Amino acid sequence: MKQLISCVFCLSLWMTSCPSIAQKIEDTRFIIHKVDLNTQTLKFYHQNDIGINFGNFKTLKQELLHKNQELVFAMNGGMYLKDGSPQGLYIEKGITRKQIDTTKEAYGNFYLQPNGIFYITNDHQGIVVKTTDFNSSPSIRYATQSGPMLVINGNLHPVFVKNSKNLHIRNGIGILPNGTLLFAMSKNPITLYDFAAFFKNRGCKNALYLDGFVSRVYLPKKKWKQEDGDFGIIIAETKTMN
Repeated sequence: MKQLISCVFCLSLWMTSCPSIAQKIEDTRFIIHKVDLNTQTLKFYHQNDIGINFGNFKTLKQELLHKNQELVFAMNGGMYLKDGSPQGLYIEKGITRKQIDTTKEAYGNFYLQPNGIFYITNDHQGIVVKTTDFNSSPSIRYATQSGPMLVINGNLHPVFVKNSKNLHIRNGIGILPNGTLLFAMSKNPITLYDFAAFFKNRGCKNALYLDGFVSRVYLPKKKWKQEDGDFGIIIAETKTMN
């Protein structure tokens, strides 16, 4: 028995001293999905061909089926106004559908400075930056603005409080050191501090809060299918059906 306890203790110490190993362990607090833009297809969706908001994953999935596309993963992709339109910058297929919001002081998480932008380029790069660091370019294929930033150049957002009483279901996006996109949604209410720490501990230098409370994820491979809701932008991975 003493030998078994000793072995377990040594294993614990070894994993603590090897962050790269520990980070590979799935964090059961979250629904996690990784996307390599070089091998997986990720797009942003807001309205169908006749200008009606998709609103939720069920509607989008039905639309994709008509185009011989399977919905692999989906997550709500940013804050929105009462009519479901994006609150800030929104670019879809290279076209700017909503202009950037540069307001510095206003109510709500979106305006908790610094906020940020997640965008994808034509050469398959995913980037998260502070809104103030964003440079518009014809090379940007998709973009969504939200806030606040969770991780900024390797540091947690400075206003987050470790033991805050502000708890919500939350979802966000971070960029891993190898350029892979890391999407996550908490299964239960969580603080912004702990949510941001999750991305930082995974090695994300920059991560962006997408939303809370309304957060939804569709990920059948992990037996997670939330098809309800009525929100704005949807970020989704698809593949062609055989």
